[in-house]
Amino acid sequence: MIRPFLAPARRALAALGVGALLAAGLAGCGSGGDRVSEPAPTTRPPRSSSTTTTQATVPPLAPGMRLVAEAVVPQVAVFDEPGAPKPSRTLANPTPTPAPLVFLVEERRPDGWLEVDLPIRPNGSTGWIRAETVSLAQTGYRVVVELGAHRLTLYDRDRIVVQAPVGVGVSETPTPGGVYYIKELLRPPDPGGPYGPYAYGLSGFSNVLTSFAGGDGVIGIHGTDDPSSIGRDVSHGCIRIGNDVITRLVETIGLPLGTPVEIRA
Repeated sequence: MIRPFLAPARRALAALGVGALLAAGLAGCGSGGDRVSEPAPTTRPPRSSSTTTTQATVPPLAPGMRLVAEAVVPQVAVFDEPGAPKPSRTLANPTPTPAPLVFLVEERRPDGWLEVDLPIRPNGSTGWIRAETVSLAQTGYRVVVELGAHRLTLYDRDRIVVQAPVGVGVSETPTPGGVYYIKELLRPPDPGGPYGPYAYGLSGFSNVLTSFAGGDGVIGIHGTDDPSSIGRDVSHGCIRIGNDVITRLVETIGLPLGTPVEIRA
């Protein structure tokens, strides 16, 4: 059955409990405030052409689309190569925040193996999983963050949907470049606090901070209680954006988990 792929993001948001931001360990999310979250009300139905299908029925990728996998089992075995006799690791579904376990797919083989980006250290890690452990989706959304220009651009394929200024990491704790994906959606308890009303956790990590406020230095995109910090090098690595913009991404656009995020110099 085809359903909107944005459902995982809404489920993740609704499922949040105390300690979710602590579990996420977002790096550079400002100072002060407690690091807990609370359940959020259901957001309006999102607008997207992204769809989820089974492994057997997902069509070939159209130009500008990426394939995303969402776990459908409690544990996903990850292998170093297709056909390896034993997995190198297993990842839990849901994640500790809790959020659905999702992956960005790099390669899909006809024998049922998928090469996926992994939300683990070091940044850029990949592995192979079995297609029967996930459902598959196509999405045309992608986010590009330009560090030097202090700018975030959301594309739907080649069309610009949102463009806004951002604050990024300082030289001592820079925002790491690379290609990541949105792995979780968090709602802080105070929408006027240092994280703003929402925070997206990415699959990437700070290259400088191996831990942050009890977590493991996950890079995030979130709102802020300091609008003057936007457009500057100011954070421990996270990407700060206006509260109105992050609210639009979550409540109006419904940006799904699995959305690719490219961070450029």
